[in-house]
Amino acid sequence: MTDYEVIDTLDAFLAACAALADGDGPAAVDVERASGFRYSQRAYLIQVFRRGSGVFLFDPIAIDDISPLREALDRIEWVFHAASQDLPSLRELDLVPTEIFDTELAGRLLGFERVGLSAVVERTLGITLAKEHSAADWSTRPLPEPWLEYAALDVLHLIDVRDALAAELEEQGKTRFAAEEFEATRVRLPKPAREEPWRRMGGLHQVRGARNLAVARELWNAREAYAQEVDVSPGRLVPDRSLVAAILAHPTSKNALAAVSAFTGRASRTQLDRWWAAFERGRATEDLPRERVPSDALPPPRAWADRNPEADARLKLARPAVEKLAEELHMPTENLLTPEMLRRVAWNPPGTTPEAIGAALADLGARRWQIEQTAQTIAASFVEAVQASEEASADAS
Repeated sequence: MTDYEVIDTLDAFLAACAALADGDGPAAVDVERASGFRYSQRAYLIQVFRRGSGVFLFDPIAIDDISPLREALDRIEWVFHAASQDLPSLRELDLVPTEIFDTELAGRLLGFERVGLSAVVERTLGITLAKEHSAADWSTRPLPEPWLEYAALDVLHLIDVRDALAAELEEQGKTRFAAEEFEATRVRLPKPAREEPWRRMGGLHQVRGARNLAVARELWNAREAYAQEVDVSPGRLVPDRSLVAAILAHPTSKNALAAVSAFTGRASRTQLDRWWAAFERGRATEDLPRERVPSDALPPPRAWADRNPEADARLKLARPAVEKLAEELHMPTENLLTPEMLRRVAWNPPGTTPEAIGAALADLGARRWQIEQTAQTIAASFVEAVQASEEASADAS
């Protein structure tokens, strides 16, 4: 049984913050949300462990002002596992660390085959963690004791894991790599909201015609508004596939919509008036959406040989060269350099010098260590592609 305190009163909260402020070294932090259950991505439990302080499970729903926790953890390193998942929820509460260590990212840079928390804890400490409550509805109150035990274990061993990984990073000469990755994760801002988020609807490619797309847009917006109102995940109200099935059925009345067997979901019938009103708005509007939306997405690499043969040649030489580098560094290729970055510089190269390639990669968001490791190799591949093309032209003539 793990020792922990559940903090859901002001007095207990202030005492816990004082204890954390008096602790030693970094603080392990984790967040439990209710993804898939609730509309919001808010934190429903915040777990914190610091040596000399203990494990505290904070209920942010019960605490009006969370700022004492921010002050208690100010200017110390926060240790996360998969920080990018937790930081957005913490930012909503104005809990923003000044320095982080991410044990999942460290595991990736070290070339671990499995980087889930249980796998990393077992590899570094030889301790086995159960993960049976990872997909629970953490908005539940009161939280069951087995869930709380699970939540406490998520942070209890994280500082020891951090120390073991830091030593491995140092041994492999990757301490700076990790520091740059951690800082990039810490300061990364959320992606801007999409101009037309309804186009993310799963299965929308089956919907043809601007008028039907207008219905899809109205159904999506109606579901979003209701999901936000009742704080329930939209897909739990009516799944995307059900919305698409309803559109493709072309119902001529509310009763006909109700008769669509594939139109399912907990709110498909209880909110039938809402969905039919969306149908009517979509069918009446003069503001029809575009059937095709301009995109800056690159074509799939399989189409490059026809669309841009020079880029195809560059990519076919650079990609295996970068993969070989990643293998030599004992890390996944996508952590050395994302495939998207490599494709973009191959499609529209800024030149064939390492400096030009490095500048282009920096503009795309690559970290300094990634540029130092890859720019020379990519440039050499691009030069080789040019030479091969010139030799082919000379042979042809």
